Amino acid sequence: MPVCSAVPVELTASERHRLKKMAYGHKTPHQARQRATIVLLAARGRGNARIAAENRLHVDTVRRWRGRFAAGRMPALDDRKRSGRPPTFTALQTAEVKALACQLPTESGAPLSRWSCPELAREAVTQAITDTISASTVRRWLKDDALKPWQHRSWIFIRDPNFRATAQRVLDLYARIFDGAPLGEDEYVISADEKTSIQARCRCHPTLAPGQARATRVNHTYGRGGALAYLAAYDIHRAEVFGRCEQTTGIAPFMKLVEQVMASEPYANAKRVFFIVDNGSSHRGKSAIDHLAARFPNAVLVHTPVHASWLNQIEIFFSIVQRKVVTPNDFTDLDQVRDRLRRFEGRYNATAQPFQWKFTTSDLDDLLARLDRHAVTDLPEESSTALAA
Repeated sequence: MPVCSAVPVELTASERHRLKKMAYGHKTPHQARQRATIVLLAARGRGNARIAAENRLHVDTVRRWRGRFAAGRMPALDDRKRSGRPPTFTALQTAEVKALACQLPTESGAPLSRWSCPELAREAVTQAITDTISASTVRRWLKDDALKPWQHRSWIFIRDPNFRATAQRVLDLYARIFDGAPLGEDEYVISADEKTSIQARCRCHPTLAPGQARATRVNHTYGRGGALAYLAAYDIHRAEVFGRCEQTTGIAPFMKLVEQVMASEPYANAKRVFFIVDNGSSHRGKSAIDHLAARFPNAVLVHTPVHASWLNQIEIFFSIVQRKVVTPNDFTDLDQVRDRLRRFEGRYNATAQPFQWKFTTSDLDDLLARLDRHAVTDLPEESSTALAA
């Protein structure tokens, strides 16, 4: 019986280069490396039996990939397309489950606040979309369209009728502009607010320092040592903080903070000092503006829009305080809280740089345009028709 001779293999320089990268690459999949090795050895004139023995392969495997390469070159080393198992679910069923995930659970009568994959799978069976389905299948379908119905975000309507004008006034001050004119060298912008209810929590067991492969350990139980309010004023262009601790917030504590700022230079003899504040009860409305102007003629109170404290840069500083000073909360008493806040102010003022504020009036216009589009889309059909008219 005649013996079949091995199919001869000859490589071009380009093919040899690509095959070597496949055969010796650290990130090459095992099967691809194996096939490239077979072809390279075949091109050196080695027989199928020898290649199989050296690489611990079956001779039929060597014969198959040698023959495929000889017939189809490099593309032939890829796996052929397979029909695979017939789909268990129809495209309609997949779409119906995704549509269910895009509805609030209350719309389907489910006593849930939000969907999870197991709950969606159970609801799909309840609504007879399918006889049976697993949570992992639902999760895979939702992942295809980046649907995450178990997540939620809060939002709020704009209530201030003069939102844009009020917000632009604040953003202009950040850019050192007021009423269309640039600020002078003897004019300053201060961002001020209160951080309420900083507690002194005395842990029932000592906090343990971190160690190798171990985070800091803070005991869950604690004794209450009271709470205080932290008032701070931040010069946004000079990156300097003035702070004080009070038992509570209010008009009087806020005025003490203003006096603390205005008693120091360069603010005492400045042409104008702008105080940017939110609409909290300590400094709300025109009465607060008049009260401040009467006490300090060179001080100007500027409010952010209602529900727009995020425009106030002092909130960024408060977030730093929360992360670096307050959390985890482990204080023996309020005196320790006051001392740490005071010392942190000195540490911060020694090294701080002004915040890189990037939200401009152009970004504000884009934001309002997006909100307007959402508002029109979310209106009932009759209202949106009337608005368009």
